[in-house]
Amino acid sequence: MTNPNNFEFEPLTRPQVLTIMGITAIVLLIIAKSWQYFGSVALFPISLSLEAFLIGLGIAGLIILASSGIYKIWPAYRRSAQYYLELVLNPLAVPDTLWLGLLPGLSEELLFRGVMIPALGSGVIAVAVSSVLFGVLHLGGAQQWPYGLWATAVGLILGTITIVSGNLLIPIVAHIVTNFVSSLVWKLDH
Repeated sequence: MTNPNNFEFEPLTRPQVLTIMGITAIVLLIIAKSWQYFGSVALFPISLSLEAFLIGLGIAGLIILASSGIYKIWPAYRRSAQYYLELVLNPLAVPDTLWLGLLPGLSEELLFRGVMIPALGSGVIAVAVSSVLFGVLHLGGAQQWPYGLWATAVGLILGTITIVSGNLLIPIVAHIVTNFVSSLVWKLDH
């Protein structure tokens, strides 16, 4: 099935995107909570503080700037990101960008940084494995490898800041803000 926009799949509708996003968040949360319970894994601490929130905002800003730069200079990444953005964001309304920030930001951080890193030993290998799996989650097909590679790099950044800070709030804030701001800017521009 192809269409004039060169999508690998037929374009999704708003209810489909929101349903997929919600189901994915629930599945990731179930995996995280099951792993935490059955593996006796302690969740990485979430320490609420203004400093952690501000650091998360700063990391989000750096990720957004880096993504914008890579988008401008790397054509393969630009095509890959554009495919993803059109597939996911085109059907959504502007207020839906809040859900695009919150649902993946919370569920993915709880699984990949909050549970997976401590379960794998909280070291370099744990960050690398969680980052690669995070990248695979964002891989929409073989042609989307640049987007998956970028997601892996973002996973390395978020995993490293989790280990260095000892605070899961920082990557949660960074992830939510990155997703929300990036999708909002794209929606308003298109």
